[in-house]
Amino acid sequence: MPVVLAGGRGHGSWHLENLRRLSAAGRVRLAGVCELQPLAAEELAGFDGVEQSPDLAGLLERTGARITVVCTPIHTHTELALTAARAGSHLLLEKPPTPSYEDFRRLTEGLAAAGTACQIGFQSLGSHALDAIAGLIGGGAVGRVRGIGGAGAWVRGEDYYTRAPWAGRRTLGGRDVVDGVLTNPLAHAVATALRIDGSDRAEDLAGIELEQYRAHAIEADDTSCLRLTTARGTRITVAVTLCAERTADPYLLVHGDRGRITFWYTRDRVLVQRAGHAPEERLYGRTDLLEDLLAHLATGSPLLVPAHRTGAFTRVVEAVRTAPPPVRLTEPVWRRADGPAWRSGGTAPRRVISGVDELVAASAETLSLFSELGADWAVPAGAPGGEEERRP
Repeated sequence: MPVVLAGGRGHGSWHLENLRRLSAAGRVRLAGVCELQPLAAEELAGFDGVEQSPDLAGLLERTGARITVVCTPIHTHTELALTAARAGSHLLLEKPPTPSYEDFRRLTEGLAAAGTACQIGFQSLGSHALDAIAGLIGGGAVGRVRGIGGAGAWVRGEDYYTRAPWAGRRTLGGRDVVDGVLTNPLAHAVATALRIDGSDRAEDLAGIELEQYRAHAIEADDTSCLRLTTARGTRITVAVTLCAERTADPYLLVHGDRGRITFWYTRDRVLVQRAGHAPEERLYGRTDLLEDLLAHLATGSPLLVPAHRTGAFTRVVEAVRTAPPPVRLTEPVWRRADGPAWRSGGTAPRRVISGVDELVAASAETLSLFSELGADWAVPAGAPGGEEERRP
C-alpha cells in the first residue's frame, strides 16, 4: 500500500524506521516524503523511487498514496490532515491531533465529508495492557475505582526548546501551537487515563482544573498538573514535569477501594496490588498503530485510536490553550544543572525544580494538585497567576 510521510525528521524519523520495517515485510511502499528540506540519500536508505516535495497535495496526486502519515509541527496538523483527506488518503496523524477544539471540529467534519479513516498517534493506546486493565476493573479486582492519578517526571535540557521555532510556544505567527508538557511530550498520560476510565470522547468531561508553570524561558508550560472530573464522576489527576531531578518511567495509578493498579504505559507493564493477594506484575504486547490502520482498511476492524475518541483529550488541549500564561518560576525555585543528565553524551544545561519529583508522585498517590500539596510556589487552579513570578 503506497504511503506518504509528511515530516521525516525529529519524531518523523521514528515513523521512517517503522515504514522501513513494514516495507521490508511487504506491507507498505514509501511512495513520497513531504519535507521543506528533502531527506538525504542516507536517510532514505532501503527505499527506492521515493518522490520528495514540500507540496503535500501535489505529492498525493502524483503518488496516489492510500495513507498519509503526518508528523509535522502541531500548528500544521489540521491543514495537512484535511489536505490528505480531500485527496482520499487515510491518515495516521501524530498527537496532539489539533491545537484547538475548533480545529478538532474542522478535522472531524472534514474526515466525515471525505470518508477517510484517521488514526491518532497515541502509541500507548495500542497497548494490550489496556484490555487487561479493563478486565481487572470490570471484574472487581480492585473494587470500586475512586480515581486515577498520572505521574510523569522527565528531564529535558534547554536545547529541547531551541531545537525548532515552535518548541515551547503557545502561538507562532498568530497560529496556535500549544506545545506544553501536558499537551505534547507527556500527553499520553492524559489520553491513556481517559481511555482507562472509558471517558475519552468530548462529551465525557464534566470539569477541568488546571495549574501550569514554567521554569524555562518559554511561553508554554514545562511543569503542570490538572484534575479532570468525568461525566461518570471519576477524578483523574495528571502531574508532569520536564524539570525533574532524574527521568523516571511515567505511570498511571488506578485507585480502587480494595486495591490498586499501576500501569507504566511506556513499558506496557502492569502491577496489581490488592488485599489478600500477592502482588501480580505482567508485561504486555502492543499493536503498532500503522499496522492497525492497515488492518482497518483491509478488513474494516475498528481503529484503536479514531479521531473522535480523542475528543476529551482535545478539550484538555483547549483548556490549556485558553488558560492564562503559565506561572513563571524564578530562581531559586529551580536551579541550573549541567552534564549528561538526559541523553547519552548530552551536555546541555537544564533546569531542575527542587522537590518536583516527589510532588509529581504525591499527586498521583493522593489525586491532589500541586497547590494542595503545599508547594510554596504553586497557584491554586482558577486563581489569578499568569505571568506573575513565583519565588519560595
